[in-house]
Amino acid sequence: MLFYWIAIGSVQTSKMILIARSSILLSNASLFIFLLLRWKESGHFPLSNLYESLIFLAWSLTVIQIVIENKNTTNFITRQSNSIAGKDSSFSGAIIAPSALLTYAFATFSLPIEMQKTSALVPALQSNWLVMHVTIMILSYAALICGCLLSIAFLIITRKDDAPLPRTQSNLFVEGNSSPNNVPNNFILNSTLDNSIGFNSLKATNLSSIGITSIAKNLDNLSYRILGIGFPLLTIGILSGSVWANEAWGSYWSWDPKETWALLTWLVFAIYLHTRLTKGWEGRKPAIIASFGFIIVWICFIGVNLLGKGLHSYGWLS
Repeated sequence: MLFYWIAIGSVQTSKMILIARSSILLSNASLFIFLLLRWKESGHFPLSNLYESLIFLAWSLTVIQIVIENKNTTNFITRQSNSIAGKDSSFSGAIIAPSALLTYAFATFSLPIEMQKTSALVPALQSNWLVMHVTIMILSYAALICGCLLSIAFLIITRKDDAPLPRTQSNLFVEGNSSPNNVPNNFILNSTLDNSIGFNSLKATNLSSIGITSIAKNLDNLSYRILGIGFPLLTIGILSGSVWANEAWGSYWSWDPKETWALLTWLVFAIYLHTRLTKGWEGRKPAIIASFGFIIVWICFIGVNLLGKGLHSYGWLS
């Protein structure tokens, strides 16, 4: 986490990003091994209570960060100066890595010791639907949380700029077009400009404006794409949960607090995607909706468990 923050303010980002990437890979592997050992010890898939769910969420967050970095490495750094590409990769890591760390820390230091111990599954969870439903739901939470955090970061770095973002191509990971009235999407300097003006002097004068604009556009687009993945996962998770509820409790929908907040979460991100796909919104307006969705997701995931009421009370905090 610290290496990502250092890379944001450092001129030479390649070494810091390499160290940060190695640390996130190590964290991912450690959490994965921990989940496997817990699975072996308990004899069931480790998603039976809030503690295990939080650990799985932290692991999912690291997976998303690794995917983002691999995508950036393949499509950005191999094509352009790694100055802007490195900053862009560092921004996502500086946002997602602390989230994974805080999630793990909350699960380890705040939850009761009894909840952290392995235990037998309650009868309602002794089903093959456990793996599909809970896994997909937590993966959807991880994707939605990451997308929302990137939207919040976008709002922060553009808080003094009310101008709309320049239109970009539908695929974030391709080189954008440039025009006399537009800043180039990827800040590519041709050899003539590099030789006549000098890259170092140009970077010093334009990095604050061009770099922030490029990072803001990438954060907006990346947030959109991650939320576009999290929403169908959430949809599948809700549908699979309805089928499982019918098998376990004899009803597809009972307006349980968890079900109600899951539906509310679905509606918020349905509105977000509707405004982007149908209305063509970009920039601050959809980012505000996603920021509101960030609160809703955490209430759905953690807040409902604090109530200790309803059919989804297995992870209740006592």
